[in-house]
Amino acid sequence: MAEDTQRFSDGTAYEQFMGRWTRAVGTIFLDWLAPPTDARWLDIGCGTGVFTDLIVSTCSPAKVVAIDPSEPQIELARKKPIAQRADFRVADAQKLPFSDKAFDVVVSALVINFIPNRDQALAEMCRVCHPGGVIAGYVWDFAAELGPASLIRAGLHHVGVKPPPVPGTEDSRLEVLTSLFARGNLRDIATRTVDVTISFPDFNDFWRSQTPSYIPMGKMIEALTQTDREKVIESVRAKLPVGPDGRITCSARANAINARAPA
Repeated sequence: MAEDTQRFSDGTAYEQFMGRWTRAVGTIFLDWLAPPTDARWLDIGCGTGVFTDLIVSTCSPAKVVAIDPSEPQIELARKKPIAQRADFRVADAQKLPFSDKAFDVVVSALVINFIPNRDQALAEMCRVCHPGGVIAGYVWDFAAELGPASLIRAGLHHVGVKPPPVPGTEDSRLEVLTSLFARGNLRDIATRTVDVTISFPDFNDFWRSQTPSYIPMGKMIEALTQTDREKVIESVRAKLPVGPDGRITCSARANAINARAPA
């Protein structure tokens, strides 16, 4: 996951880019999951700890361990108040540094499609989860172009530029997620879509937060001529609803799945 670790190495910028989306989807996801209280949680791909914070604040866990392959993101998470209630560690989802049956709930927020060997990662999730425990996650529906950046990607197409592919795009489909979990012999598999709408103070706030220079698409936009960049901006602006107070809204869809770990 070296390429994606570098891509998400700026924790502060990443939180501005995706933090508000994570909170919006994560709140609905955890309500749907209805997890047990006093459970031992593992949060895989925790980033700067936004979703970890939701777990702690809404699920009454006995303990929470959160991992991510990006050291800068873990360093930022460890500086937050949530670090007093969660154990943040640098680790790879494909080789979890935990003993068998160490957790009751294993979750992954907006990460599964980015893991190179998803079958191996799921096998690791099953290994560290107590038999019958919860294994769950959600990803943006990139395959249907319903992620938060879909309008920006469409804007690039508008000027004849093909945006970079999102890793694991096809694996973000609900049917592919279901197949992944079925291959892992998980039981009681359930799925749903999660639609969210985020409000931004104005277009400039939306644009700055959603086009950080460290992601491939942000770099591509920076490389455009000023004329083409302005065309992309106007294409996106025209498709975003604007309220009477000047605030704009942007919508996205995530695909969620949860199941029980095999015996």
